[in-house]
Amino acid sequence: MRYALFLGCTVPVRGMNYELSARKVADRLGIELVDISDFSCCGFPVKSVDIKTALVLSAKNLALAEKEGLDLVTLCSACASVLAEANEALKEDEELRNIINQELDIPYNGTIEVYHFVRILWEKVGPQALKEQITKPLSGIRVGAHYGCHYIKPSEVYGFDDPENPVSLDALIEATGAESVWYDRKLHCCGGGILGIEEGIALAMSKVKLDALKKEGVDALISICPFCTVMYEGNQRKIEKTFDTKYGIPVLYYTQLLGLALGIPPEELGFNLNRVKPKDLLAKV
Repeated sequence: MRYALFLGCTVPVRGMNYELSARKVADRLGIELVDISDFSCCGFPVKSVDIKTALVLSAKNLALAEKEGLDLVTLCSACASVLAEANEALKEDEELRNIINQELDIPYNGTIEVYHFVRILWEKVGPQALKEQITKPLSGIRVGAHYGCHYIKPSEVYGFDDPENPVSLDALIEATGAESVWYDRKLHCCGGGILGIEEGIALAMSKVKLDALKKEGVDALISICPFCTVMYEGNQRKIEKTFDTKYGIPVLYYTQLLGLALGIPPEELGFNLNRVKPKDLLAKV
């Protein structure tokens, strides 16, 4: 399996442990991630302001992957959502595709697909195949899965999991031997979408989920999106200070959890970059 790896804007700056662990896991599973140096922003930041500009940005990246004959895989849920929506629109509307192609050096012909990396693990590898490669089962580890808003929505574009009752991330967690714990507000938004506009509301939204996780006594929250991690890990101390509470809940990327179960040393999975140190979890492992 070969895919063009689209890192986006947030992962290289604020989610380096996500990239490190994803590359290690992919290598262990025989998935080749191809870097394309000319990739740029997916278009997400301007989508609500200028849809044409957003489509041009998306189409440029799609065209670069298509030129290499590769489907595109992302680590960021927002990038996956924007690129997948743009891909669908450009494939279905030839007139729109022609308009957007006038702005590109390399035209996009609509021949590739867009995947989130976790979707690759779910559909192309599968939980059972993952189980067969686990060398260090994470029995006794209890975690909460955070799906976020963009991993399986819009469902009419993705269509690989139930947006109202998703199971893919839970099943992938269980494949490592860890327990995926049900908790209140499990499917709620992290609040990241309004952080730059209403910080207080955004932090309060994250607090609700952290409260639920604390109540369940989980060892960690499992994230698959860099900006969701910014909310739950990067802003965790700010939430504690703002609301006079204490959590200390580690936030791991799924690729870090899977990497541990595959027997990859923590130092190779970027655990030194986790801001809330998962000392107790690593001790259990």
